[in-house]
Amino acid sequence: MKLNKDQIQKIALGGMTFCGVFYSYFAFLLGPLSAAREQAIKDTEELGPKITSARAQISKTTGIEEKAPASLQLIEQVQAMIPQGAPIAWVPTKLTDLFKRESVDKVSARMTGEGAEKELTGFGRSMWSVEVPRVEFTTFGRALSALENEEPLMEIQSLEIDAGRDDAQFQRAAITLQNIVRL
Repeated sequence: MKLNKDQIQKIALGGMTFCGVFYSYFAFLLGPLSAAREQAIKDTEELGPKITSARAQISKTTGIEEKAPASLQLIEQVQAMIPQGAPIAWVPTKLTDLFKRESVDKVSARMTGEGAEKELTGFGRSMWSVEVPRVEFTTFGRALSALENEEPLMEIQSLEIDAGRDDAQFQRAAITLQNIVRL
């Protein structure tokens, strides 16, 4: 069978159309699709560490949520132990009353500083200097023991006891302590 000129042109045009469609398929459809697939794989791999850190954060949050009731109970207990008002008004009175109950008559307490409490938000620490000009050692020891047992929010930082030359039975004592207070 012999092809005429018109049929040859149609075959050539069909072949060129096929080549154009073939090229267009790979260049315009399959190429961007492959690039999008590679980008999706790359993005998924980048999300791996983020997913791991998010899971760790979720576990930390869950742990904090589990500890929250105990923390709230602790804060309520601390608030119940702290009297209302400024610490300068109630701490010296509380200290002198405690020492008087333990037979230590002359006690002077003064605030030496204040600071924030790192572990308890809404609370701070006040530093106090307590001086006892004349006390027997055993009486003072009982008074310190009572202070530590009755006042769990007070922490003795330093203790200094000086024996006098005139009267060896009595000593001079100085205490530095910290107390948790409301801010």
